[in-house]
Amino acid sequence: MFDHMKFGVTDYTASKAFFLKALEPLGVAVASEGPPSYGVELCPPGKPSLCLFQTNEKPAHLHLAFKAETRHQVDAFYRAALDAGAKDNGPPGLRPHYHPNYYAAFVIGPDGHNIEVVCHEPEAEAKAKAKAKAKAKAKAKAKAKAKAEANLPLHQIPDPLPAKADEMLRRR
Repeated sequence: MFDHMKFGVTDYTASKAFFLKALEPLGVAVASEGPPSYGVELCPPGKPSLCLFQTNEKPAHLHLAFKAETRHQVDAFYRAALDAGAKDNGPPGLRPHYHPNYYAAFVIGPDGHNIEVVCHEPEAEAKAKAKAKAKAKAKAKAKAKAKAEANLPLHQIPDPLPAKADEMLRRR
């Protein structure tokens, strides 16, 4: 639904550091940055972004909820956020009053915003999705390597058989 969300913070440096550290388990990094009055754009590659800018006005408190793919990411966010100076507002755990698989953690950030990370997947399903994603990534990497090797002269293509396997074949 959103492409980006931008809001003011009273301490730009502290807020930028907080969000970078707290959301690092979700793959968030600086996508672009200007002067503090313009701000910084934070996001995982290709995903909607969170933009912060310096303001002298005290912003109204927000509830920001970020989607995690796994419960492990929720746990990692919570630890990272507390390490970054957040105040606990609800440790990682199931919140069945929302729905049976609502697994979330809540912290209060530098400007008093309620920051949440939530995973909606059942634990086993979330693990299976993470495993499938890793497998797809490995397959894509292997395909890219094969494509790159296809463009090499024959003498530069690595031998697919390890030395021991080659030696065993010669003994036959």
